[in-house]
Amino acid sequence: MNRKAVYAACLFAALNVCTLAARAEAADKVRDYTYGTQLDIKKVLSTSQDAAPTCGVVNARLTYLDSHDQTQVLSYRTTASNCIGEN
Repeated sequence: MNRKAVYAACLFAALNVCTLAARAEAADKVRDYTYGTQLDIKKVLSTSQDAAPTCGVVNARLTYLDSHDQTQVLSYRTTASNCIGEN
């Protein structure tokens, strides 16, 4: 292996460690949505929901940046994405 490849591997390893630390920090700040919660959303980073084999209510998460560029995570309940056309 040449030096450039070793340096690149070290750089990617360092970036992965930083990314994992940021994810762990964001996971500690999970807020539960309640009716009337005031949201300060500047940019949505991601949305996800629990996998559900059938139509129904599932847990979901919204990860976003607030107006101070701080990563926030909001937990809420929603209808599963596979409920198309069902009541």
